[in-house]
Amino acid sequence: MQTLPSLTIGQHTVPYPIVQGGMGIRVSGAGLAAAVANAGGIGVVSAVGLGMHSPYFDIEEKNPKTRQTQFFRANRMALIDELRQARALSPRGILGVNIMVAARDYDFLVRTAVDQGVNLIFAGAGLPLDLPELTAHRPEVALVPIISSVRAAQVICKKWQRQYHRLPDAFVVENPRAAGGHLGAKAEDLGDPTIAPETVIPALVSYLAENFETPIPVIAAGGIGDRATLLHALSLGASGVQIGTRFIPTEECDADRRYKEFHLRADPADIVLVPSPVGLPGRALRNAFTDRISAGEASGTKDQCFANCLQVCKFRDRRETYCILRALDRACRGDVENGLVFAGSGVGGSSCIQPVAEVMAELVGGEWVGG
Repeated sequence: MQTLPSLTIGQHTVPYPIVQGGMGIRVSGAGLAAAVANAGGIGVVSAVGLGMHSPYFDIEEKNPKTRQTQFFRANRMALIDELRQARALSPRGILGVNIMVAARDYDFLVRTAVDQGVNLIFAGAGLPLDLPELTAHRPEVALVPIISSVRAAQVICKKWQRQYHRLPDAFVVENPRAAGGHLGAKAEDLGDPTIAPETVIPALVSYLAENFETPIPVIAAGGIGDRATLLHALSLGASGVQIGTRFIPTEECDADRRYKEFHLRADPADIVLVPSPVGLPGRALRNAFTDRISAGEASGTKDQCFANCLQVCKFRDRRETYCILRALDRACRGDVENGLVFAGSGVGGSSCIQPVAEVMAELVGGEWVGG
């Protein structure tokens, strides 16, 4: 059986080339991230909306400006709590944070994460052009943009090299045809062969190798949930893979058990593309909520914009679609029919809720890993 390589990103090396995807809200928190890190991969906490149901935030606050200020502070405090818990559970593991560039408190959360000693920052949902500036006081923190095209990588590399005299420590390359959650392409472009991983990954690997002396690993993401898809990604030239959906039906996943069981019952035929207030589609599991969205009924809900959390939001600005934070929050807390359940194309790869270490053993082709 083929032995998997280790994975080095910046100053950090893990035994297995597996990065756990950042999934919000509270789907990948301290529990899941620490378990993956303890099993030899890179564990990732999603920073999305952590303050929403925390003791630091009163969602019923009437003053919109006060509520927004409280929400951003609550996100920061809740992220600190989550990272401290993750580190307590995994004292020696490699831990990262996934932060959306599109979030209004992106800068705030990046600084908070690096000040808490996180090992890596994964930044997507926009181009993190100023990320090196935000983390300059912690040069040991690895910086990993999440992209879906070679063009995006070129823009980031040129800007970082010219303005900050550094390069990304790795790139996560999302496959919009298979990834769960928000996609890096419009629905009408998903059939374009130029966005397929078989095209993008080799082209990006070649660009990085030809233009920079320092190795910059490429991490393949989207639709990877078993050993076969992992090995295929490595065969394209990727140094590692990012896996999200496969880790949801695990004991350590931070979502409600009903969320995990909903994933267990699903298969690829249950996947739908849904519009999102951020402007790009998302890949999710069909339920009553997505049926209402498809029928154009979601904008008529009683939800209100409570935190002005995104740079661009159709729900806030035009009352179109729905509040993405509320939709994700309802699902992760167990209301799987009235919330948004993101999933990648590899859904259905589990037959029961397992410990993370068992899933990692299946992926790496060995016995129980970690501890």
